[in-house]
Amino acid sequence: MTHDTYDVIVIGGGPAGENAAAYAIAGSDRTAALIERELVGGECSYWACMPSKALLRPAHLLSAARAMPGVSEGLAPGGLKRDAVYARRDAFVSKHDDSSQVQWANNNGIEVIRGSGRLAGERLVRVGDRTLQARHAVVLATGTAASIPDIPGLRAAFPWTSRDATNMHELPKRVVIVGGGVVACECATWFAALGADKVTLLVRGQSLLPKAEPFAGERVASSLRSHGVEILFGTSPQSVDRPAVRDTGEGKIHGGPVTVDLGNSALEADEIVVAAGRAPSTNGLGLATVGIEEGRYVEVDDHMTVRGAKGNWLYAVGDVNGRSPLTHMGKYQARVCGDVIAARAEGHPFEDPKYRATADLHQAPQVVFTAPEVASIGLTEKAAASEGYDVAIAELDIAVAGSALSRDDFDGHAKLVIDKKTRCLVGATFVGPDVGELIHAATIAVVGAVPLETLWHAVPSFPTVSEVWLRLLESLRDQ
Repeated sequence: MTHDTYDVIVIGGGPAGENAAAYAIAGSDRTAALIERELVGGECSYWACMPSKALLRPAHLLSAARAMPGVSEGLAPGGLKRDAVYARRDAFVSKHDDSSQVQWANNNGIEVIRGSGRLAGERLVRVGDRTLQARHAVVLATGTAASIPDIPGLRAAFPWTSRDATNMHELPKRVVIVGGGVVACECATWFAALGADKVTLLVRGQSLLPKAEPFAGERVASSLRSHGVEILFGTSPQSVDRPAVRDTGEGKIHGGPVTVDLGNSALEADEIVVAAGRAPSTNGLGLATVGIEEGRYVEVDDHMTVRGAKGNWLYAVGDVNGRSPLTHMGKYQARVCGDVIAARAEGHPFEDPKYRATADLHQAPQVVFTAPEVASIGLTEKAAASEGYDVAIAELDIAVAGSALSRDDFDGHAKLVIDKKTRCLVGATFVGPDVGELIHAATIAVVGAVPLETLWHAVPSFPTVSEVWLRLLESLRDQ
């Protein structure tokens, strides 16, 4: 058994882990090890953000082209060319070759170690038969994994998870999707766009995107239905049966037809996709060796230091800490974490706000790349009320010169949630084509606590969709 020492050891080589390692040793002679059991670059690069958006974007562009006179007439008949879409997707995930990511790590002074890392005591990490020791910090960045509900026959049916759906090589003609959140809605969007004959969403609750403003889920549901997607609310599988099941590999149909019992009826499909949430990847991580409970999210303070661990050497960033399960927020946490590690290693004070992650609590932006897109930041009206805010609301359809010029069928809606006491935004939601490009302005307004009186002087360019900001502010003049 060998014994190696590094200044910083990071378990988990996704975007959060990469950023934590890079920031912790930047501009110094400190050493870092990045431990990864699969692909360096993690879930986002190969199985989530990148491949899903590569599947969704072609459909958005085709829809926009069909809504533009002078362009629509020149379109070839038919829909998307699946092979070309898959090929572009495969290029973005580098065909699951992480050599460029490994080269990036090496170029930044980070050693990549293949294997499953686990804690073995204070500042100790085991990888296979090796024991590594950290001089300054160990960072947990192991993320989450798709949850499979405990439904009779479901696991035995080898259902698809988001990994299969984003990396599909065979399109199921009939597909049942279990869930009504972001992953389920995006999956339904690209299955329909790529030519599935029947897409059915089984939603346990009564709305899509339940954490968003109600109008967001309603508009996404309406759009999905217009593209032939069936949505069954208040519905969960009672059991699943698939006699001819086969492990055919990621993104390939896993055997023969699957029957989903709904209690009073049944559905037969070529594949079932489970998009029913995620669980932290902490089992087997050795947390018990440092007094932390296994199998749960790892609680951290705003420095990303793990609560309950003695000393200031153990950190957790990204989805594994449960604060904000978004890639960009995990990277944000990692930048804070890396700076804190560096400051502590060098004996520098770290009272400055840059050493505390706060935006991942109520100031996290998110874009759902459905058609229409849903872009949001901060609190919904309901969440703000439950937090005790006295709020004013600005809400209207997006109907400005810029939206009309962008496409003939533009249909969108916007809502601002304002704290009456401070006159600052605490939340914003936009729904419509390409509204993801609007959300950063709202993010700056929320994070910067910009009062309405100042926002009046942030004049939107004409003719852009951003002119909706002027209309929203105008609606507040008498409030």
